[in-house]
Amino acid sequence: MPSELLYAAKHAKGFMPDNEGLALFEAARQYGRRGPICEIGTYCGKSTIYLGAAARQAGSVVVTVDHHRGSEEIQPGWAHHDPTLMDFRFGKMDSLPTFRATIAAAGLEEEVIAIVGRSEQVAKLWHTPLGMLFIDGGHSEGPVTRDYEGWAPHVVVGGALVFHDIYPDPAHGGQAPYRVYQRALESGAFKDVAVEGSLRVLERTKPHQGS
Repeated sequence: MPSELLYAAKHAKGFMPDNEGLALFEAARQYGRRGPICEIGTYCGKSTIYLGAAARQAGSVVVTVDHHRGSEEIQPGWAHHDPTLMDFRFGKMDSLPTFRATIAAAGLEEEVIAIVGRSEQVAKLWHTPLGMLFIDGGHSEGPVTRDYEGWAPHVVVGGALVFHDIYPDPAHGGQAPYRVYQRALESGAFKDVAVEGSLRVLERTKPHQGS
């Protein structure tokens, strides 16, 4: 990964550890050659820099989907809340301005396409095959399930489905992403190909058979 983009990613606001970010970059560089890269859960763009850097090398693009009002774990009163992202005019979180500044400063505006909207609504309109899907939006049962059901069918055979915050041990983190990750494996359409920290890279081995 180019040093200037690695520096930008490391210093961007967000929750992606460096080792997991580099693993995400490597996966996107490999699978981005098979089609567009889609990220569910943009926040302030930290992980998007890793994906954008990979897309540049792979000759691909990143589509990143987020309503930018924040998932439940970053709302006021929660451990990961950042008060600098509050828009007090509306009493809501708004990570979009910070994201735009992050991507512009990294020089990745040509590689990154932002869609502002709820994942499940955008998924209903989406028809483009994906080389890689990265699910890192809301981490409770409903959001992560909807992200998987709405977007995973678009991953091409030989493409990748990547999950973040997978914790087999409940003592280390929430279990909803882990349960959906297990569901993907149990479907028989995906196989594990890489692990780095809480990041899991699965490769699609069979075509989507419908719901």
